Amino acid sequence: MQQPEEQARTRIDQLLRDAGWVIQDRSDFDRQAALGVAVREFHLPAGYCDYLLFIDGKAAGVIEAKKAGVTLSGVAEQSAKYVAQLPEHLARWEQQLVYHYESTGDETFFCDLRDPKPRSRRLFAFHRPETLHEWLCQSETLRARLRQMPPLETQGLRDCQIEAIQGLEGSLAEDRLRALIQLATGAGKTFTACSFSYRLIRHAGAKRILFLVDRNNLGDQTLKEFQNFQPVGAANRFTDTYIVQHLHGHHIDPDAKVVITTIQRLYAMLRGKPLEEADEEASAFEQWEGEQGEPLPLGYNPEIPIETFDFIITDECHRSIYGLWRQVLEYFDASLIGLTATPSKHTLGFFNQNLVAEYPYERSVADGVNVGYEIYRIRTRVTEEGGKVEPGDVGYQVPVRDRRTRKMRYETLDEEFEYTGKELDRSVVNPNQIRTVLQTYRDRVFTELFPERTGEWLPKTLIFAKDDNHAEEIVHAVREVFGEGNDFAKKITYRNSGEDPKALIKAFRVDPMPRVAVTVDMIATGTDIKPVEVLIFMRDVKSEGYYEQMKGRGVRTIPDADLKAVTPDAETKTRFILIDAVGVTESKKNASQPLERKPTLSFDALLEQVAMGRRDEDAVSSLAARLAALDRKLTDEDRTRLAEASGGQAPRQLANRLLDAIDPDSQQAAISERHGPAPTPEQEQAVVQERLDEACRPFDRPALRTLLKEIKQKRDIVIDEVTTDALVHADFDHQRAEQTISSFKAFIEEHRDELTALQILYNQPLGQQRLTYAAIRELVNAMLEKPPHLAVANVWQAYKRLEASQVRGAPVDEQLTEVVSLVRYALGQTDTLEPIDAVVERRFNLWLGREKKAGREYNTEQEAWLRSIAAYLAANAEIAPRDFMEVPSLADQGGILGARQVLGNGLNEMLNELQEALVA
Repeated sequence: MQQPEEQARTRIDQLLRDAGWVIQDRSDFDRQAALGVAVREFHLPAGYCDYLLFIDGKAAGVIEAKKAGVTLSGVAEQSAKYVAQLPEHLARWEQQLVYHYESTGDETFFCDLRDPKPRSRRLFAFHRPETLHEWLCQSETLRARLRQMPPLETQGLRDCQIEAIQGLEGSLAEDRLRALIQLATGAGKTFTACSFSYRLIRHAGAKRILFLVDRNNLGDQTLKEFQNFQPVGAANRFTDTYIVQHLHGHHIDPDAKVVITTIQRLYAMLRGKPLEEADEEASAFEQWEGEQGEPLPLGYNPEIPIETFDFIITDECHRSIYGLWRQVLEYFDASLIGLTATPSKHTLGFFNQNLVAEYPYERSVADGVNVGYEIYRIRTRVTEEGGKVEPGDVGYQVPVRDRRTRKMRYETLDEEFEYTGKELDRSVVNPNQIRTVLQTYRDRVFTELFPERTGEWLPKTLIFAKDDNHAEEIVHAVREVFGEGNDFAKKITYRNSGEDPKALIKAFRVDPMPRVAVTVDMIATGTDIKPVEVLIFMRDVKSEGYYEQMKGRGVRTIPDADLKAVTPDAETKTRFILIDAVGVTESKKNASQPLERKPTLSFDALLEQVAMGRRDEDAVSSLAARLAALDRKLTDEDRTRLAEASGGQAPRQLANRLLDAIDPDSQQAAISERHGPAPTPEQEQAVVQERLDEACRPFDRPALRTLLKEIKQKRDIVIDEVTTDALVHADFDHQRAEQTISSFKAFIEEHRDELTALQILYNQPLGQQRLTYAAIRELVNAMLEKPPHLAVANVWQAYKRLEASQVRGAPVDEQLTEVVSLVRYALGQTDTLEPIDAVVERRFNLWLGREKKAGREYNTEQEAWLRSIAAYLAANAEIAPRDFMEVPSLADQGGILGARQVLGNGLNEMLNELQEALVA
């Protein structure tokens, strides 16, 4: 039986042979036997090395072998000893050996001493001799070139894209092997990837980049983005210079610089297994939803060596990359670059907390990159409660459809049949429920959702179904409810028969028909359909990341002309409507296995039990889950009160401390630090108990427990539902509006002494609030700058939802002075919220009346000048003589000279009077 050291060498020998090395004993030494020769037990001045590596006849590296289980970080020093001392007569590439490996056969580390700061990194296997030879012939290593990247040409790039590229390149220059970029959906993640891919190939000499997508149709979209990408300063498009391959088979083009594929296909290639294209059409968000399993077993594939790619880009890196698919990514000796719109805790952990750029959805809305949204909730009795065939109906024949063939047959029920809302549209279909939701949408779309439209063109609508059968039912119901033909509504799933899904997606994007698309997950993530103005969720979603991706189908902005081309009666896309027919906006979302393990125990009871000393893992985990959920719903005021009661900790921080206390790795680290490598069971238990008590200690405070209960109770809404089989409720989501207004009020209160505009609005009476445009701009920028990124239009819309009778009109887009009306209304200085233009118009007419009463009447030409001045004041809050020469609306009428000629020499005093009368 082999000793552990011998077993390790046997595995190392096999890995070397698989990678193309010829292995020799010292007695059979022939350094020219192949391009790559590994000689066992080679004597060097520092002693015998386990393997000396020859490339093209010259010594280049060393392998230090250790038995399985040995930690390799300290072994690097032993390798370095051999590297530094070589016999004088030995043929070599450089004065010292360039490459050194440490390996147990199960674990391998590698270091290139030519790197600027040589650092060992983990490998799946050994590099091929051809690769090391190619590197030796280069004047600098890839990591050295990454430190010498030229300045970024920022033309045509958004600020968030510039931040992402510069952050990534800074991270790569520091030799950080994993980096995560957060860019909101619609902010141009793929364009950003094209930009930094070009720079990595052009300036850093990257051999090949792998671009992983979630589904095959997103690969088509990514390929098109590369085909259309024109690098700044380059004469040709990207694909005119470099080959971009979208994999549909198992062969990687050796000349390809970018390879696009799904992780499903890549795994099949590494395993040498065939893969049908249909197998890479389903989203990995859903494919592995709730699945638990061991990492997929992989072995070395000589056809795809570990150095095939220098960089791997994972687009929308969902949780499967740190679960079932993790080994696929870690197979390659490549830097990992993650692109995501919604990074979870697990995603951040996988990328070593290295978030190089952060651009959340809220900020993208504030910047005008995306549009905001409103939630419209539809509840029906069957959706909420389910249904049943009553006892009196037993014996009645019901239709039954085969899920696979869709063939209909009729069966007689011999007992009562009851189903829940969750079973609806999976094991049982209620056409009346589908019809009720769609009829409600039809009846409300032009009265409540889009009242300004003519009613001729239904806004482009995307409906999310539970599965293909459900989608089929919805499509037929849409056509029936709206009284339209087949071209009005289309099902776009992977099981489309007779129609090309890609052609349907294109038609939905650029043509007036279809108006409605029904999908399961084919266009749930990534697919760019800018004209969509309504999303209808007729399915629930448990994955937070997947839900955010689905919402992302509606956030895209679109030029007015492009929108009118597909929806002729639309003017501008300012928001989208999320219609929630199943409670998707209210259900708990999970990034991994649920933390909530005591769902039947109330929050109040759980808090009290922990305070009384309960410390079992289920209770602690459940409390952490409830706190994390509560944290997402807090207002700024709530956070301040909780911080005072908890000693400065937010619910999320309290939750993380609880999770750390029950995390086995954290527990083991604490035990080892306290008692060393061999603690007794009693010592282990004492440390665990101490950590649990410490994490739970804040909940000993009655004030904190009371406050948490109050806030939780305030955030829960109990709805009393009628029992008839009809529409229960359909309205906009008021809770979201309440949070927006609460945040706005908290913001102005918090900054009342810091921002000049707020100082004036708080402390001066109405009529004496003389504001400058600079002060107003400072206020608007401060509102947008930090979370929750309060845009004037969004706050205005929230007031309209909650206090419709007091709100008149809508703010003028990008007119900063509208914020003045908002603040005055929030402070109770005005009874109605109306656009500043309307306020100025009313005040102007009153001023004209006072002037007439005082004997000062104005002719038509004078009044025209005065109205131009009033309009300028409405938009800018102040006016000075220089504005008459610089502002086109005033300069075109004759400027300051024309104004003085018409209005007289007292113009300056009149301007001062008008500013006070109209906007102060």
